[in-house]
Amino acid sequence: MKIVHTADWHIGKKLHKHDLGEDFDLFIDWLTEFIEIDKVDLLLISGDIFDLANPSSEARRQYYRALVRLQKLNCKIIATGGNHDSPAMLDAPQEIMRALDLSIIGGLPQDLDEVIIPVKNKSGETELVVAAIPYLRDADLRSGEQVSNHEDRIEAIRLGIERVFTEAAAICQQKYPGIPAIAMGHLFTAGIESSESERDIQIGNLAAFRASQFGSYYEYLALGHIHKPQRVSAEKPVFYSGSPFPLSFSERSDEKRILLLDTDTNYEPESITIPSFRKLIKLSGNLSELELKLNSLEHNSSLKSLIEVDLVEEQYDAQKVYALDQLVDQFQTDGFEIVKQRVQFKNQIEGSSQLYDQDQQLEDLKPKDVFAELIATHQYSKDDQNEMMAAFDEILEDVQSGNNVI
Repeated sequence: MKIVHTADWHIGKKLHKHDLGEDFDLFIDWLTEFIEIDKVDLLLISGDIFDLANPSSEARRQYYRALVRLQKLNCKIIATGGNHDSPAMLDAPQEIMRALDLSIIGGLPQDLDEVIIPVKNKSGETELVVAAIPYLRDADLRSGEQVSNHEDRIEAIRLGIERVFTEAAAICQQKYPGIPAIAMGHLFTAGIESSESERDIQIGNLAAFRASQFGSYYEYLALGHIHKPQRVSAEKPVFYSGSPFPLSFSERSDEKRILLLDTDTNYEPESITIPSFRKLIKLSGNLSELELKLNSLEHNSSLKSLIEVDLVEEQYDAQKVYALDQLVDQFQTDGFEIVKQRVQFKNQIEGSSQLYDQDQQLEDLKPKDVFAELIATHQYSKDDQNEMMAAFDEILEDVQSGNNVI
């Protein structure tokens, strides 16, 4: 049996207000073709199907379109909810999903038997059983015991997660003895590397679950939540597939993938690289360096490349901030879009007290003297300094005369 493990689709995601819907559609085009050519029997989607608990109508349409396309391939689909997903929204069309042989577990049901899903082979025999465990919320993990401090609460959460996976394993063993089992999960495990785009879960990720607590019954753990593809050190194969395309600039260098298992061989997955549909580019440097880099860009991706610009200068200079704004506003290179700009001045003065010695009392100084000292610390021309002083005199006069200054 061939199995594909993916997760963290985040349908409806916007990156600095730029919609990533096209990225998702291209991923589904590629995934559909891959499943059809490789004759994949089972698709696992381990949480965070949507980016928002209340996704837009367009995001929902994309979700249903994707399921319809994938379901036509005679590939069984099992999907679980993540911390971004609304359990109620995913569970609402459950009867329709079952009729289409789609298993969608939005939230942990009261009866844990409902997350245990047998998977039949082409001969109609149960060849595999999947414990489709969704993201576990506080209400799922409460044992009724009173905890006296933060550390006890963290440990109670860890034990609650362990209890769910252990009880699910026991059900698999009782109902399907001798049948290999796989578990799905959406959580933060200890020792992994995260990115900027994951939302903290289980009290700010402090309740990092130890991989040893999954036990040894499951042949494979298909995890979601962490967007950077990686393996978790454990007795059995425990993997994060990662997100199928970059969801933040911190993921711009990640090689996105799906994981392919062939149970006829073993449960060690093969990493299948997903094509890069869009480049995320981060440029940093001084003003002249940024201008050169922006003029040297070459477009070689399917979708428009998104750019973060980071201006780094030694001394504060308001004119350079204005020049960066002009550079960004006038940038119109086909195939590229600047979605964020930042400014850093290494030696920026954050307060007027930094202009003088510690023994100098600022209340003894005149406002014009403080302003003159400030602009003297920057590399303005004499003409610019004179213009700024003249403007300051006008503002100061208005303030002292009681006029409103907007």
